[in-house]
Amino acid sequence: MKKIGYQFLIGIALAGTISSCSSSDDRADAYGNFEATEVIVSAETMGKVLSFNVEEGQQLAKGEVIGLIDTIDVSLNKKQLMASKSGITAKSANVLSQITVLRSQLKTAQSEQARVSNMFKSDASTQRQMDEVNGKVDVLKAQIQSVETQNAPIISELAVVDAQLARLEEQLSKSVIKNPISGTVLVKYTEAQEVVSFGKPLYKIANLDQLELKVYISETQLQEVKIGQSLVVHIDATEGMIAYDGTVSWISAEAEFTPKIIQTKEERVSLVYAMKILVKNDGALKIGMPAEVNFKTKN
Repeated sequence: MKKIGYQFLIGIALAGTISSCSSSDDRADAYGNFEATEVIVSAETMGKVLSFNVEEGQQLAKGEVIGLIDTIDVSLNKKQLMASKSGITAKSANVLSQITVLRSQLKTAQSEQARVSNMFKSDASTQRQMDEVNGKVDVLKAQIQSVETQNAPIISELAVVDAQLARLEEQLSKSVIKNPISGTVLVKYTEAQEVVSFGKPLYKIANLDQLELKVYISETQLQEVKIGQSLVVHIDATEGMIAYDGTVSWISAEAEFTPKIIQTKEERVSLVYAMKILVKNDGALKIGMPAEVNFKTKN
């Protein structure tokens, strides 16, 4: 996301008297233009846009599916990997089956080993019998270890295939175009049936329910405002001006020179501070619209 401001500021109240809607003696304290947080939604994969249900001015909800990019190649790759996985799984199952049989034989041999050992302690069996049963147990353990070693590369191969499948699943999910935020479509950059590449802009959207008015104030005005303070914002109307409630959301901690486009040559060298004011939009406010601010705190 990025803040896109239409910085056609009409001036700041560093000097002079300007009439407001209440009285010819009232003066606006700062001037600026409305901004919104705009998001450019781009393609997350490449291919032909099969569907794209977006129009400028359209209201979209967060998470709403609004398009689809062709996924045939990815789907075919997925089928191929699934077939490979089935073969690898069958091979691993065969090895595991051998291990199960050997473990069963080992369990029987160990039971016999315990029986012969007890008999040997009672002089009811010979050393030869004891050596034979011990040897049988050792052989079975070695066989199990050998078969488990054979299964290790199969498991690794299966893990590689699973990772490739996960990557393809992610590509398939990214081929579905989902709207990231609730808002209004500002600009449409592509159409259905066009071929797009990764990162190509598809459309621009912004939440216009609440706009930010960016203004510049002088150092002497800093003591008059603070974050969270309520202010009065006015916009031009056919007759007089319309007032809106605003709340200071941000004040720059760093001074900057007055933007060149908004003041006289003498005033351009003045240091000012940027400030943003949140204003709830009733539908009449537009991005780039000029407005003026009065610092009088609302009761």
